[in-house]
Amino acid sequence: MASTKEIKEAVKKRYTAVAESSSCGCGSSGCGCGSEAEGGSCCGGGADPMQAAEMIGYNVKELEEIPQEAILGLGCGSPVGYVGLKAGETVLDLGSGGGIDVFLAAKKVGSKGKAIGVDMNESMIRRAKEAAEEYGFKNVEFRLGEIEEMPVEDGTVDAIISNCVINLSPDKAQVFREAHRVLKPGGRITVSDIVTEGAIPEEIRKDLDSWASCVSGALPQAEYLKDIEAAGFQKPKILKESFYDTSEYDIDFKVKSVTVEAYKKN
Repeated sequence: MASTKEIKEAVKKRYTAVAESSSCGCGSSGCGCGSEAEGGSCCGGGADPMQAAEMIGYNVKELEEIPQEAILGLGCGSPVGYVGLKAGETVLDLGSGGGIDVFLAAKKVGSKGKAIGVDMNESMIRRAKEAAEEYGFKNVEFRLGEIEEMPVEDGTVDAIISNCVINLSPDKAQVFREAHRVLKPGGRITVSDIVTEGAIPEEIRKDLDSWASCVSGALPQAEYLKDIEAAGFQKPKILKESFYDTSEYDIDFKVKSVTVEAYKKN
């Protein structure tokens, strides 16, 4: 497998290209914008960002109420629609990108709540901050940092969401340990992500383009759920799953999107 540094550099390069483009989406050639962002991917569908978001489960009416600059056509689900946010809660989005889920969450938690986004990509953070300022969102905050070492204090978050990002991390177990650390007792995590049925061959694991495209870093579902439990969460539950059509590829494993929830014990 590629080194942690190589993986993070490849991921950062791809999503910097996405963040700095004015038109982004997930088409048949993959997620992103421009030549640097091309490549196969399982993070959405449709060349138009709004269409891509609708296809993976977002509510179009809700999307019309947030900054359109935040809608990049990325993701493999809509975790904010499953996490059951309440007014006044603090929610944290891991790998917040352009801020789509942060802005949606901010609407749900209201002025007495707070929505925080963490992303390691400076261009994404800058794009999200500019949108927040332009549209007057006062209850959002975007922090530059890695999800393996979150810039968030212990026990300060009611809910965590993430959309097709944890699979990009070379140390998913550490991400879930960090998520457990920052959650309040009884807090919850709801993530949409890519997993597999069957192991990914080593030659694909080494492919940095495939890793940045949400494929090579995907774990078998059982291992993914095991990492969540090992971090201290109560038994995780699959809320939704959908398989991707990989019939055109000569592979022995299946790729699917899952939305998973789990709770930190009181």
